Amino acid sequence: MKKLGLALGSGGAKGLAHIGLLKVLEAEGIPVSMVAGASIGALIGGLYASWMDADRIETLARAFDWRQAFSLLDPTLGNGLVRGERVRQFIEEHVGGKQFSELLLPFATTAVDLRSGDLVVFRQGGVTLAIRASTSFPLVFQPVAWQGRLLADGGLGAPVPVDQVRELGAEVVLAVNLDAQRFANTEKTGRLSMRHIVDNSINALRMHLAEENCRRADLVIVPQTGVIGWEKFFEPGDLIEVGVRAGRKILPQLKALLAETS
Repeated sequence: MKKLGLALGSGGAKGLAHIGLLKVLEAEGIPVSMVAGASIGALIGGLYASWMDADRIETLARAFDWRQAFSLLDPTLGNGLVRGERVRQFIEEHVGGKQFSELLLPFATTAVDLRSGDLVVFRQGGVTLAIRASTSFPLVFQPVAWQGRLLADGGLGAPVPVDQVRELGAEVVLAVNLDAQRFANTEKTGRLSMRHIVDNSINALRMHLAEENCRRADLVIVPQTGVIGWEKFFEPGDLIEVGVRAGRKILPQLKALLAETS
C-alpha cells in the first residue's frame, strides 16, 4: 500500500470535520503515514501525530465548552485581542511538550511571517510553538515572535498544505479543503454592507488560494459544512459527522489510489 499523507486545511470550527475523516480512516484500517496542517488543521493534525487516536481527539472536542473557552482568554491591548499564552499552555498540555522528532507520525505545519510575507514551514523543533503560530488568527491572537519573525495563521499562506505533506514523503495526498464553501450561504442579490465587502474580499482570496493548493493533491475532500461561526466549536457532533460522511464518500477512490502500483 502506498504511503498516505493528509493535508488538513484551515477553517476555524469547520476543522472539526477533520476528526470525522480520521475516524473513517481508522475504522477502515487505512494507515496515515504523515500529516500536515494549517491553523485548525495544524491543531488536529498535531494531536493526531501525537496520539494516533481519533476517538481521543473527539473526546477532547466534545468536552470543550464555553467555560473552558473563557479560561483560555488572556486579553491584551497588543497586536491582537488575546495574548495567547493560555492557548499555548492548552496545546502544551495535550501535545505533551513534544519535539517533532518525538511524534508518532511525520508532521508539518505552516505559518506566515507578517513582516516579510514568507511562508514558514515547521518540521522540527517544538510542536507547541509551531501549532500556536499556525493558529494565530490575525487581530484575534497575538502573532508569535520567533527567530526575528512575527508569525500568524498558516491559512494566510497555505490554507491546504498539500506541498508540505508531499515533502514529508507522501505518495498519495488526501486534501481537506474547508475554504471551498466560503460563499455557501451568501446572498446572491442585494446590497453588501461594508463589513460583508471586507469579509467577502478576504474570503475570495482564501477560497482561490485553497483551490490552487488542492490542484496538486491526488484526492480532495470538501466537507459540506456551509458557512458557520466560532460558536460551532461548542457543537462538534454535527461537524464531526459531516467529516465522517465526506470520508466515506471518497473511500473507493482512496483505496484504489493506495493500491495502485507505480
